Amino acid sequence: MSMAYLAQPDQQQKLEWLDGGQFAVLLDSAATDGQLTVGRFSVAKGEAPPYHMHTREDEIFMLIKGTALLWSDDQEMELSEGGIVYLPKNVPHGYRITSDTADLLMICTPGGIEGMFRHAGRDLSTARPEGFEISEDRMAEAADMYGQIILGPPR
Repeated sequence: MSMAYLAQPDQQQKLEWLDGGQFAVLLDSAATDGQLTVGRFSVAKGEAPPYHMHTREDEIFMLIKGTALLWSDDQEMELSEGGIVYLPKNVPHGYRITSDTADLLMICTPGGIEGMFRHAGRDLSTARPEGFEISEDRMAEAADMYGQIILGPPR
């Protein structure tokens, strides 16, 4: 049975992510009875995940602040502040931040993708291990564990 769930900002897990960015787990599958994951990225210019596709979940992301280039299949689009995109599972996609900083809201349904971020990233509430990095191997391992298929390098 699902229940209402409230997580104040200081209760949300924050992870180190690609290129020194941050990913906050706002709602995870445990809080939503597996229904969805909601996360928020705070990233800098040039941040770009590998070109990939999700095999388990549909993704929605909204660019709260900043600008980005977005690729879906072979189509390139510009995403401006306030823009939102729906990416169904099994559709190849990627993005690259083109503004100095960006703030993105991500919603995936069903939930569970937060496990990939937790596996590849690093919880910011713990000490940073010397030499920590999100390597291609670490990213590929996390992606494989959580139903993501890396199709190529960032665009």
